[in-house]
Amino acid sequence: MTQNTLSPNQESAELNAAINAVQNNGAYVEISTEKRPAKERRILATVTIPQPVEQVWQVITDYEHLADFVPNLTSSKLLPSSEGRIRLEQIGSQCFLRFKFCARVVLEMTESFPHELGFAMQEGDFKQFEGAWKLQPTADAQGNPQSTQLSYDLSVKPPRAMPAALIEHHICHNLTLNLLAIRQRVLELA
Repeated sequence: MTQNTLSPNQESAELNAAINAVQNNGAYVEISTEKRPAKERRILATVTIPQPVEQVWQVITDYEHLADFVPNLTSSKLLPSSEGRIRLEQIGSQCFLRFKFCARVVLEMTESFPHELGFAMQEGDFKQFEGAWKLQPTADAQGNPQSTQLSYDLSVKPPRAMPAALIEHHICHNLTLNLLAIRQRVLELA
């Protein structure tokens, strides 16, 4: 992990941007956390996107372009795989007490179109980082699909030197920003 100093204003600006996005377009990100043994945390974040599942799927599986619009993702690139699997290297940045920490993960992705996109860390800066994107269509009164409930379900264990509560707090904060950015991207492409 690497770290860079951030001003308090930069961290506050990100939070204010998320609050403004919620106020401006009615989006709401619901987040829950669960403490598990050995510093593991389960974090579940959900947002509703007023577009069909297929459009949301196209955005979250556009692996090479995720860093173009997800604010806490500085790099996302596909890696070669001899087994025909989807391997994705991502570098993300998180703000911790005026410091910017960058973490790298190589994820093996498992696509189960159109309802789940699983991921499991194969190498990286966490002890554990695995979970899934889950897409659930919602319907109007006539049964026509109108929206997608997009959930990000993560089990994470931080490195030994990083307090689990601190990681949990900042992942929750950044998930709000990230899910709102994905929602906005889907709406822009609709």
